[in-house]
Amino acid sequence: MSEQAVERAHREEWAYVLAATVRLTRDLDAAEEAVQDAYVQALRTWGRDGVPERPGAWLTTVARRAALNAMKRERTLAAKLPLLIGVEEDEPPETGAVRDDRLRLIFTCCHPALAPEARVALTLRLVCGVATPDVARAFLVPEATMAARITRAKKKIAAAGIPYAVPYEEDLPERVDAVLTVIHLLYSTGHTAATGQELVRDELTGRALGLARMLVGLLPRDREARGLLALLLVHQARRATRTDAAGRLLRLEEQDRSAWDRALIAEADRLIIGALTAGPPGRFTLQAAIAALHAQAPSYAETDWPQILILYGELLRIWPSPVVALNRAVALAVVEGPAAALEVVEELEREGRLAGYRYLPATKADLLHRLGRDAEAVEAYRAALALSGNAAEQEFLLERARTVGGVWHGEELWVNR
Repeated sequence: MSEQAVERAHREEWAYVLAATVRLTRDLDAAEEAVQDAYVQALRTWGRDGVPERPGAWLTTVARRAALNAMKRERTLAAKLPLLIGVEEDEPPETGAVRDDRLRLIFTCCHPALAPEARVALTLRLVCGVATPDVARAFLVPEATMAARITRAKKKIAAAGIPYAVPYEEDLPERVDAVLTVIHLLYSTGHTAATGQELVRDELTGRALGLARMLVGLLPRDREARGLLALLLVHQARRATRTDAAGRLLRLEEQDRSAWDRALIAEADRLIIGALTAGPPGRFTLQAAIAALHAQAPSYAETDWPQILILYGELLRIWPSPVVALNRAVALAVVEGPAAALEVVEELEREGRLAGYRYLPATKADLLHRLGRDAEAVEAYRAALALSGNAAEQEFLLERARTVGGVWHGEELWVNR
């Protein structure tokens, strides 16, 4: 019973406890060690004395006491004592929307001075409490490599003097966008795994969804935080239908819409409406609105493609990303025909900004097939296969190439993969 309580406290309270301890130590390593010690003590103590009424408060008290004891042993308490009272002079003033220590921790982990992969790794390790070996497994790198990556990021925080603080109000929008981008990247990494046998990595999508919910709770007035949460909820609503019982990838038109989680879709719709009525939509809100139109359509054929094309046009205007342009081409193919969409895709191909992006040749292959240019379509499927490392995606592309090419066999399609 006590072990289950500790496990639940780790899942629910880790970010609270670590954030409060970092506020004391201003040292990520020292705080993390103290928090780990607190959880070890909980395993021993709760089984004997019972689970405390407020597990998070108990853990925070023990962790901060352990941190103070460590500071005393290192004879640095005198230097650290000013941190125990008030806010540092170079620290932004707190407001009602940004008082939570977890938000400080998230902004520290997602600081733009850190490399994108380091931000994701730190967020998993420090905010989510995922063990370093599990972070390494999630990204398919050796544990030593991931440990070194996390260590370098921590040293960069210390060396660059990155403050454990929420930015000033005028800097908040830009920095919130960096945090949202990290959470979205984390979800995308799990939503369609780049490599491996499984299409989805639930541990990553679950962590990202939890972070998105946390951020909305911490910044309830931020429209884009709500937009991101809505986007993830819509994706999560159809998670179980993206593959069949054998693990074969299913296209959107093949998925069983009756099995989609309508409660999650309705929650997302409320968030989108709230974000849209509060002001001009940002990139995450627009993506959520597009995803919601797909989710709310009674069938694939009844999808409001003209409205989706309009939303993609607006998204491309405020966020001129080649990936957005490619996604818009898919909607363009439905509204204006595959020839118009192929022109866009071939232009993107010439620009070269999506070189190595497997969905570019996959989209091109589908458009070529719809235009009756099957030999060229097979070559495009071959290019997509060469770029994919996920078994479910590979099998899907191989099946499509076989269907389109007729005489093509798997061995021939896998040349130079």
